Amino acid sequence: MLAALVRAFAPDFTDSVMRQASSLVTVTVRTNEPEEAPQSPPPANTPPDAEPEGAAAEAGKQARPRPVTAPKPAVPRPDPSPAPSVSSEGPDNASGAAETGEGTGAGGAGQGSGGGQNGSGQGSGFSRRLEKIEGNITSAGDYPRATRDLRRGHDVIIELTVGADGRVTACRVTDPSPDPQADTITCQLASERFRFLPALDAQGNPVVGRYRWRQRWY
Repeated sequence: MLAALVRAFAPDFTDSVMRQASSLVTVTVRTNEPEEAPQSPPPANTPPDAEPEGAAAEAGKQARPRPVTAPKPAVPRPDPSPAPSVSSEGPDNASGAAETGEGTGAGGAGQGSGGGQNGSGQGSGFSRRLEKIEGNITSAGDYPRATRDLRRGHDVIIELTVGADGRVTACRVTDPSPDPQADTITCQLASERFRFLPALDAQGNPVVGRYRWRQRWY
């Protein structure tokens, strides 16, 4: 209603206002023309017989394997030892006696039971063995009573070293008893009481010998 009254009483004022309002909302629209795409450089001159990119190459030459020679097998040499003419239970290929052995003969340094000069068997090479001639251990009072039940029914073995004068120079226990104190006393009494005729070598000279003694307790 207000606009109709203004237009009726002041037509010029209305036209001027409409022109100003239309000038305020005028929008200018511009369109951008598309730019031309850059042209790629012309391809370089290529020979007419060149293969196109991505094509397969020619097949390679076939390889020829080198011949291989196998080595000659080694031939084992035969056993030079002759085979026995008659089969038996022995492990050797040939029979016969060796130059030296470990038998019971009386060789100079044999290990048998003969009586050689320096053998280590039962034959010691002595012209006379050690002989006990004095001393004994029989008194029960030589041992402590406190351990009597411990050693009763047992024994001890000692080994005596006897010098060229027939006296004991050393003693050691080879087979102990359940009573160590009694074993020590046995060695002490034997060293003090026992006397021997010394052993003689093959030339009749007195030499050092060894003698074993077993002491039993009842």
